[in-house]
Amino acid sequence: MKVIALKGEVRDALGKSSNKKLRTEGKVPCVIYGKGENHHFSVYQADFKHLVYTPNTYLVKLEVGNMVKLAKVQELQFEPVSEDIMHADFMEVTADSPISIPVPVKIVGNSPGVRAGGKLQLKIKKLTVKGLIADLPEYIEVNIDKLQIGKSVKVGEINVENLTLLDSPNNSIVSVIVTRAARSAAGAGITADDDEEETAAEETAAE
Repeated sequence: MKVIALKGEVRDALGKSSNKKLRTEGKVPCVIYGKGENHHFSVYQADFKHLVYTPNTYLVKLEVGNMVKLAKVQELQFEPVSEDIMHADFMEVTADSPISIPVPVKIVGNSPGVRAGGKLQLKIKKLTVKGLIADLPEYIEVNIDKLQIGKSVKVGEINVENLTLLDSPNNSIVSVIVTRAARSAAGAGITADDDEEETAAEETAAE
């Protein structure tokens, strides 16, 4: 997994008034939790661009004063109207301790269901995994070469070496739902994996 560097400034003052002042300066109040004491700092809002506003997932190399730590984004709070980041929490990570982190899904292959007129529907864009930093991939491949109309690839069908997938095994990652054209061509022999896909198929057919 790739690492993005962020430079921060140590915060001497805490509290609502201090946070408000930082935001007017275009900065985000931040904290990093770790094995020792918590460290409070600020990072310019613009510096989050390549870390947050992307489909990818990165670890973060935080440089704050004389402190350099590897971390993951733990929680972000957004302003509901402007969608600016109001606060950022980071969690320190180490090479010898497993961490839980979302990893993007990458669809590979060609679905026979899509070729037959079905519509590909990605339901989970990121899978939450647990493992050592050295084993974390940039993305998890989900092959759809055998995916037929009305069927899904579920979390339980995916195996990633040295990693544990934390999502429910029964959750569908990607499905091929029935379109009006596919339903007419295939007749009544198509069945969906679950009620959710059947509903999606009906909504698609009604468009």
